[in-house]
Amino acid sequence: MLLTAPGFAGAGDTAPLLSEAHSALERGDGIAAEIALKKAQDAGASRPQIAAPMGEALIIQNNLVGARKWLGEGRFAANDAGYGWRMLGMLERFSGNLAAAEEAYQRAAAMAPDDPLVWSDIGRLRFSQGDQVGAVGAANKALLADPDNPRALELRAQMLREQAGWEAALPLYERALLRAPKDIDLLAGYAGTLGEAGRMRDMLTVTRSMIALNAKDPRAWFYQAVLAARAGNVDLARSLLDHTRSRFDGMPAGLLLRGALELEAGNANVAVSLLDGLIQRQPANSTAQLLLARALYEAGDTRGLLGRFAGLAGRPDASSYLLALMARTLEEQGDRAGAAQYLDRLAKAAPAPVMPVAEHGSDDVAGAVRRLIAGGNFAAANLAAVNYAKQRPGMFEALSLAGDTSLAQSQSLPALDYYRRAMAVRFPDRMLLRSVEALERSGRGSQVPAVVVGYLGAWPSSRLAARLAAGHAAYAGDWAHSRLLLETIVLRTGTRDARVMADLSLAQTESGDPEMALVSAERAALLLPNSGFAAQAWGLALVGLNAEPDAARALLTKARRIDGDNPRIAAALKGLGK
Repeated sequence: MLLTAPGFAGAGDTAPLLSEAHSALERGDGIAAEIALKKAQDAGASRPQIAAPMGEALIIQNNLVGARKWLGEGRFAANDAGYGWRMLGMLERFSGNLAAAEEAYQRAAAMAPDDPLVWSDIGRLRFSQGDQVGAVGAANKALLADPDNPRALELRAQMLREQAGWEAALPLYERALLRAPKDIDLLAGYAGTLGEAGRMRDMLTVTRSMIALNAKDPRAWFYQAVLAARAGNVDLARSLLDHTRSRFDGMPAGLLLRGALELEAGNANVAVSLLDGLIQRQPANSTAQLLLARALYEAGDTRGLLGRFAGLAGRPDASSYLLALMARTLEEQGDRAGAAQYLDRLAKAAPAPVMPVAEHGSDDVAGAVRRLIAGGNFAAANLAAVNYAKQRPGMFEALSLAGDTSLAQSQSLPALDYYRRAMAVRFPDRMLLRSVEALERSGRGSQVPAVVVGYLGAWPSSRLAARLAAGHAAYAGDWAHSRLLLETIVLRTGTRDARVMADLSLAQTESGDPEMALVSAERAALLLPNSGFAAQAWGLALVGLNAEPDAARALLTKARRIDGDNPRIAAALKGLGK
């Protein structure tokens, strides 16, 4: 695990035993290290000499009570003092005593200011406290102290994944692995990053290396289960997940994967239980929300579905999938009027406005601000959010929330400033959407295409970025590129989004392929038969084929009636003689 200090104090017969303990700690074997240290103590090593490494050995074994007996007094050999205080800081951090951890780490930094492991640990502490900007600063100090230190490179890579994209983090993992090729933690981070970057074969290769090193490590099996699930092999994914020995069952990623697999296996009630537990912990997890809605529907829990999701479906930014599910449920109950409201919204498929993330039940400052926004009290929300950002200037959540409230108040320039500061720490999809809206509202829409293209380069699997980029390409008349982006989305996510299929049909028509455009348009119309955009795509595809003029005219007239006129419809109808 590479937690150790450069060396151990010791002389005479104790030196070989201390060296043996040091080697065991380097490979993450806390038990072997503890045995060697006890032998060293029996051979004459003093308690201060072995306090720091013994504390580390017990931390590795997750024996925090035992570790405190060695570290808590703060009595360390002079040349191990920085190491000892770092171990005490780690113990306090793992115990949840963050203030005590901060104090111990500061003492470690004072005694060993050039130790990259001290600054790496400080970075992790600051990150856990919400000070992401401070965490980045600490990680940079660690790398200045030792540019090739594996733990420092690992920390910076973890942060870079959210700052600049998965691809940007990969070279740091690779540099770290050159120094520590058998480090299981580095391999796990590298494998996960490869998967997010879409390099599935490379991810599989790394997980096999992890299993060869330690077949009991659950992370390799979990990653392989994710790969199997993405390939649609539910039985294999469930089998691989069993190899994790339930180590991920209480973690959000594990709950999400297990819930999705149970849903695909037809165990909707089990999926409901798993996903409901996840949403209690992560109310803003949109993927889990949609999976839970589907699980409730497939479990036949109509009351639960309508009661649980009516509020979310009523939001202007509700997903088309949720709207369709609600409409289908109401139709099956015989409530055609209720279903029609959702179907009408689906048919228009207007771009969703930026809304605050719903986090009902949250008692913290962010939750209070979101409730103020949801209640329409934007001025009070903005005041609270701006004060929160002043108190936590290095916290992504505080900065992004201040941006949201400023945007809700039509203060686009302040919103942009908050978003840019937040994006220096993390740059998720929702931040891209908010930044685009703030740029457009502030009259800086010309900057949007560059922002979107840059984001797509960093996060090539982002569906949102691909949709935005496809729209900008179409607006610029680059229909071939727009088509490529939309076809990539369909390849990854399927043909279940009517708007994507209609947009793809238009790009195919404009790029000279009306035959494929007709196929895409018919799929869009099958998904949403009463939508204007699907009717327009179908009609234009028929015009491109010079086929069925009466049907094309009827479809384009329908599109005009639903969504209003536009130059493309007007030109096509004129060409058809109307």
